[in-house]
Amino acid sequence: MNAIRPPVRQARGDATRQAILDAAETIFADLGYAAARLEDVAIAVGIRRPSIIYYFPGKQELYDAVESDIFAAMHAFVMERTAGATTPMDRLLALLDAWLDFLVQRPTAARILQRLIADVGPRGTNPVKFSDTALRDMEEIVATGVDSGAFRPVSPMLIVNGVAGGALFYVCNGRQVGPNRAYDPADPVVLGRFRDQLHRLARAAVSPA
Repeated sequence: MNAIRPPVRQARGDATRQAILDAAETIFADLGYAAARLEDVAIAVGIRRPSIIYYFPGKQELYDAVESDIFAAMHAFVMERTAGATTPMDRLLALLDAWLDFLVQRPTAARILQRLIADVGPRGTNPVKFSDTALRDMEEIVATGVDSGAFRPVSPMLIVNGVAGGALFYVCNGRQVGPNRAYDPADPVVLGRFRDQLHRLARAAVSPA
C-alpha cells in the first residue's frame, strides 16, 4: 500500500517541480534542445542534477513536460478569451488576440515554439504531440465560419501561417532587427498597432469576396 505524502512535503515537491519547469523553459528557449543540459537547469534552480531525475527521468521527458505545459496553458487561455465570442469572426479575432497576448506575456514560450518550427528533432515522429490542441482550436473556428458562410473557403493552416504566425515573429523579433529598429513587444502602443494589423489581416484572409 502506498504511503500518502504529507501535505507540506507534497507542496514542497510540487514547488520544486514547477521551479524545474520554469528554469527549463528559459534554458530551452535560450539554448535550444540540443545544447541544453540538465546540469544547466539544476544550477538555475539551485539543486543537484539527481534531484531533477527524481521528477524527470531525462532531458526528453523534461522537454516534453515544458512543451506540454506551454500548450495546455495556451489552450486554457484561448478557452477563457473566446468564451464570450459568438460570431465566427469574433471568435477568430479572440483566438488571435489570445495567442498574441499569451506569447507577449510568456516570451520564453514564443522562443521555444519558434525553435520547434525550425527544428522538429525534439518531437521525433510526432511533431504535433502537444501542439495539436492549438491547431484544433483554429480548425474548429475556421470550419464553423466556412460552414456558416461567414468565411470564404480557406485552409486553417493558411490562417495559422499567414496570419497567426505573425504573432510569434512579432514577439521573438523585437531585439533581432538592429538597435535602430528594436521595439518592445509588450509596449501598449506598439502592441495595439500590431493587434490592429493582425485583425485586418485576419478579416482580409477569411472574408467572402
